[in-house]
Amino acid sequence: MQIDYTVVKNSLGWLLVAATLQGTCSVMLGDSESELLGELQQKFPRARLIRDEQKLKSQVEVVQDCMAGRQPSLDVPIDEQGSHFQRRVWQELRNIPRGTTISYSELAKRIDRPKAVRAVASACARNPVAIITPCHRVVRLNGDLGGYRWGIERKRRLLATEQE
Repeated sequence: MQIDYTVVKNSLGWLLVAATLQGTCSVMLGDSESELLGELQQKFPRARLIRDEQKLKSQVEVVQDCMAGRQPSLDVPIDEQGSHFQRRVWQELRNIPRGTTISYSELAKRIDRPKAVRAVASACARNPVAIITPCHRVVRLNGDLGGYRWGIERKRRLLATEQE
């Protein structure tokens, strides 16, 4: 399998966007280009990774617009690799309106699995396409931000940008 990718500097550090022929397969945030590339290689050890900024320009623009608080069309093909349960969680995440948050327990109820709160949190942590699938909009029941795979400060800044 071939995966095209690009890494760009942005307001939250570094952003990696990667895609297969079927769609965007990875969006990651990090502190360095090498960190993100290493994680992509670990995630897809058998894939042929090709750096191609031009091919991924529109996907990067969509993600950058979201991060800047603009509301672009998120009609981006996604190639998610996950279980049926994970894909249900990720789909429901994309239904959370910009500028709002919900709790992990509310998310579990929305997918008709009210007792699966921990599994929902785990699916959020494994979200392969950050920002496009906005797992940063999920908080603890008491309103605390909880965790975020890309760092709690990034989560705080993403939520603040969506409130502007």
